Amino acid sequence: MKQTLLFLFILFLFSGCTKTKEAGPYFGNGFHNGWADQNSIVIWTRLTKNPELNLAGEKFLVPSAKDHRRLDAEANPDSIFNAQIPQGFTLDQMEGACPGIKGEVRMIYYPLNQPDSRVETEWSAVDPGKNFTHQWKIVNLNADTKYVVELEARRNKKSGVTARIEGAFRTPPESASRSDLNFCIVTCHDYSRRDDPENGHKMYKAMLRMFPDFFVHTGDIEYYDKPAPYALTEELMRFKWDRIFALPYQRDFYKQVTTYWMKDDHDALTNDAYPGMKYGTVSWERGLEIFDKEQFPSNDKPYKTVRWGKDLQIWMVEGRNFRSKNDDPDGPAKTIWGSEQKEWLFRTMKESDATFKLLITPDPILGPDRDNKGDNYANKEFSYEGNQIREFLNQFDNVYICNGDRHWQYVTNLPGTNLWEFSTGAGSDKHAEGWNQEDVRPEHRFLRVKGGFLKGSVYQAENKSWLKLEHCDVDGNVVHEELFTR
Repeated sequence: MKQTLLFLFILFLFSGCTKTKEAGPYFGNGFHNGWADQNSIVIWTRLTKNPELNLAGEKFLVPSAKDHRRLDAEANPDSIFNAQIPQGFTLDQMEGACPGIKGEVRMIYYPLNQPDSRVETEWSAVDPGKNFTHQWKIVNLNADTKYVVELEARRNKKSGVTARIEGAFRTPPESASRSDLNFCIVTCHDYSRRDDPENGHKMYKAMLRMFPDFFVHTGDIEYYDKPAPYALTEELMRFKWDRIFALPYQRDFYKQVTTYWMKDDHDALTNDAYPGMKYGTVSWERGLEIFDKEQFPSNDKPYKTVRWGKDLQIWMVEGRNFRSKNDDPDGPAKTIWGSEQKEWLFRTMKESDATFKLLITPDPILGPDRDNKGDNYANKEFSYEGNQIREFLNQFDNVYICNGDRHWQYVTNLPGTNLWEFSTGAGSDKHAEGWNQEDVRPEHRFLRVKGGFLKGSVYQAENKSWLKLEHCDVDGNVVHEELFTR
């Protein structure tokens, strides 16, 4: 009898633990940071029903190209759903699903070497209207300091903590400080073209071994307009974000590295997107809002310059919010960056005394690009403003453009100019396309139609400051480097 009672008691305890585990909430998407400067940063997180994405879920149906165009034009949510989700299934049952859940979150942060200086926020409810997310802006930070971040989750104030997660970020050094730095820049990922089916994009494993001081994603972080599913509704857009940010490699990397997020056409709305367009049921304005105010750390303006010590200053420009239509007549009124952002860039770049200046842009300025494209400054459709920007940049001998968007790696130096451009390359080899490896132009110093990332290093040697920019493959092997000194 006693043995039976003991067995039933153990079974009761086990059953209780199982229910607690299933109840959540969890941090299936980890957390991200964004917009870091010497004294502030924004932390973003989301609560999920499960600790991991559902890799064993049902496969999406893939409409034909003709049906995709029809669904886009008709913009009927039921038709969009029925064309992509097998009968009898819900979106939460599909492959990659990581559904959200109501709950509360709390953050604790402190300098790595000063755990007694911990700051603890109040509990805050995540916002179901913003995909169960929450953001904090932290201010009054110390420059050149590594901070530990701890997040806790609970269902409500009556429940205990259901999940904990820990990570870190580093604030930039002050402009008078000279320090060695390294950083990584990437572009063009999506779930379907990941190169490790279970973990995500394996380049994140390679970059984490390098432990960069900061990281920039130049956009096309996910592709709304690629199948499985075509994200023709807000619900499907959110599904794609939930899925890619639950991939282990991405999730582990983002919670440990100071990150800057940029967007481009495919994660704003659809290919070559501009004002007035829509994709399925989603308007241009709503597409920008989902990116800028919900799925990523938010800032008053979607562009920023940050000084990383005496030798390096970076500028991250916004290429979608202010642009004209691609098919508008070219001339003084046609723009990508907008007059306010362009004036800000010209003014702050002139004012800067940084040894090296990096202009990080979602799209190319120099190219070369394909003749059938008309979306960026390397295309004839934006020649007027493109020439204006290239003329401005050419007056400097220490400005280097780092761009995303193109699915191949290159280094361009326009003959007879100070203009240099480094294209990071797509996030996996299967995502690399769009240029012929044999088509090497006079301006090319390097060309490689493969996936990978750009690694940068700033350091001192021989009483000089040096900038090294290296193209790496997806495993982190260096395939090309350029070295600059002043």
